[in-house]
Amino acid sequence: MGTDGRRSYADVGAEVGLSTAAVHERVKKMLDKGVIRRFSISVDHERVGLNFTAFVAIRNDGGIHCRDVAPRLRAMPQVEELHSVAGEYDFLAKIRTTHARALEDVIYEIKAIAGVARTTSTVVLNTEFEDRPLDLNWMNDKSTP
Repeated sequence: MGTDGRRSYADVGAEVGLSTAAVHERVKKMLDKGVIRRFSISVDHERVGLNFTAFVAIRNDGGIHCRDVAPRLRAMPQVEELHSVAGEYDFLAKIRTTHARALEDVIYEIKAIAGVARTTSTVVLNTEFEDRPLDLNWMNDKSTP
């Protein structure tokens, strides 16, 4: 599921035993219900010069609400993902840059946001996998606890 967004409705229909029209209608329904949010491409980050990835934990100082910090982080193009988390930190951000010095600049920018108390960074040495297509088959497997 989701491995090639360029496949035609006819090709998908042939694989699952449905007509082209039936596949089109089901995709339309999933779009309308928000199950499918978008169709996108997957870019090889290294080929465009984004060779440096880090996860940055961000702690709010309590002076402003986390909901007020998140839009500032969203506006930073280097912040690829942002997750609100439980524990010692309030956010976990996935950041991609060209090199370590660029990450340092991003961290300085994050620390300048009102309400950010501190950050802790973990640099990625190697990515084993990411951007996996969603596989829901395990949910139907009765042997999985």
